[in-house]
Amino acid sequence: MALILNRSFIFLFLALFLSFSLLLLNANATSSEFSTSVLNVTASLLQAQQVFFFEYPEPSYHQHQEETQVISTFSFSSSSSLSLQLHPRDSLLNAQHKDYRSILKSRLDRDSARVNWIISKLQLGLSSHRNKSEHRPEGLSAPVKPGLSEGSGEYFTRIGVGQPAQQFSMVLDTGSDLSWLQCKPCSPCYQQSDPIFDPSASSSYSPITCGAQQCNELEMSGCSNDQCEYEVEYGDGSSTNGVLVSETVSFGNRVVMGCGHVNQGLFVGAAGILGLGRGPLSFLSQIKASSFSYCLVARDSKKSSTLEFNSPRPGGSVTTQLLKNPMQGSFYYVGLAGVSVGGQRVPVPPSTFAIDQSGLGGIIVDSGTAITRLQTQAYNLVRDAFVNLTRDLPRAKGFSVLDTCYDLSSVKSFSAPTVSFQMSDGRSWVLPVTNYLMPVDNQGTFCFAFAPSTAPLSIIGNVQQQATRVTFDLANSIIGFSPDKC
Repeated sequence: MALILNRSFIFLFLALFLSFSLLLLNANATSSEFSTSVLNVTASLLQAQQVFFFEYPEPSYHQHQEETQVISTFSFSSSSSLSLQLHPRDSLLNAQHKDYRSILKSRLDRDSARVNWIISKLQLGLSSHRNKSEHRPEGLSAPVKPGLSEGSGEYFTRIGVGQPAQQFSMVLDTGSDLSWLQCKPCSPCYQQSDPIFDPSASSSYSPITCGAQQCNELEMSGCSNDQCEYEVEYGDGSSTNGVLVSETVSFGNRVVMGCGHVNQGLFVGAAGILGLGRGPLSFLSQIKASSFSYCLVARDSKKSSTLEFNSPRPGGSVTTQLLKNPMQGSFYYVGLAGVSVGGQRVPVPPSTFAIDQSGLGGIIVDSGTAITRLQTQAYNLVRDAFVNLTRDLPRAKGFSVLDTCYDLSSVKSFSAPTVSFQMSDGRSWVLPVTNYLMPVDNQGTFCFAFAPSTAPLSIIGNVQQQATRVTFDLANSIIGFSPDKC
C-alpha cells in the first residue's frame, strides 16, 4: 500500500513539474516573441521613394448586402453596412513637394497644428462647462487670416453630395463633429482637387433655420435672414464659415452639414471634412451608425483601405473600453494601462492615462493626428527605455517634433525593441516596427515616432494605427485593434 502511495506521489510530482516547466517555457517564448521586431530598412526606404509615383483609381462604394444595388438608390440604416475606400490625403498634393523630407516636414507641421487645435478644443469645452452663458451673434464673419497649415485630418474618402450627386474628397476626422464642404459662391476659397459644390445644382439642398435644434447644437452659431450660420476655426487660424444646410449623401441619407462660403487655410486639396466625432451633429450620429471602423494603410503605400459602417469587429481583436469625458463629448477616450518597450512594462503611473474630475488627462484615439503624443513624463520614460535598448545604433539629429533619430544608412535590417500598448483588460496591442520607426528622408535617417504632449492629454496617432483595423463599437462602448485586417 505504501509503495502504491509513493508511486502515486512521484507521478503527481512529475506531472506538476512538467506542467510548470511547459508554462515557464511558454512564458519565456511569449516574452521573447514580443521583445524584438525586425525592421527592413531597405524596404522602408524604397517605399518612401515611391511616394511620388502614386496613381490612385477613382474610389468606389461597396455595400454588404446579398443583392447588389445601385449606390444612388441604396438607403443606409442602422441594420445595414457600408464600405467606402480610404486613401492617404497627401496623394492629392504630393506634386508640390520636391523630396520625401519636404513631404514629411509638411505632414509634421500640419500635425503640430492639429494637436494644438485638439488641446484648444478641449480647453474650450472645459471653459464652456464652467461658464454656461451662450454667445449667439447676429450673423458670423471670419477675418481674412493667412493659413499655413491645418489641423483636420490625414486620410480621405469620396462621398457624393446633393441630387444629382456630385463627388467630393472628404477628409476623415474622428476629432470633430460637423461635416462641411466648400460651396459656391465663396470668397476666399482654398484650392481643392474637385469642383466646388454648387448648391443651385442640387434639388435636395435646404438651409437650416435659426430656431432648429441642429443650430443650437453648434459650438459657434449665428443667424442671418433666418438661416443658421456656423464657424469652425482650427489650431493654426485656418477656418470655415457658412450656412448650415440639410443635404443628401450618395447612399440615400439626408444629413445636416456646413456649406462653407468663407474658407481659408491649406486644407491639402480636400473639398471638406467628414466629421466622425461623438457629438449630435456627427455624421455617425445622424446616420445612426452603431459602429464604424477604418484601416489606415501607410501613407507612403500605393494601396487603399476602407472606412466601414456597421461591419462586425474582426476576430482576434485586442479590445478595451471606449470612455467618455463629460467635459468634451466629441473625442474617443480609451482605457489604457501602460506602455511596454522590448517586452518590459515601462514604469508609467496608471493615473497618467486617466481622466481626472476636471476633465483633464486621459488618452484619445485620433485619425487626424499623425505622431502619438504621450504626456511628457510618460513620453520621457518610454523614449528612455527605447534609447537604452538601442545604444549600439548610430544616432542622428532630431527632425521636427521627433527628438530620437538614428542613422541607418549603412544598415539593411536590424532587430528593434518592440513597443506595445497595455489595455485596461490586461491584453497587449503590439505595434508593427514600421509604426514606431519611420524614415524622415531617403538617406536612411529613421526616427522614433512618438513625441511629448504639451498638455496632460495623450493621443494615439495614425502612424501607430497603420495596418490595423480600428473598430469603434459605439453600441457597446468598446474599441478593437485588429492588426493586418485591412
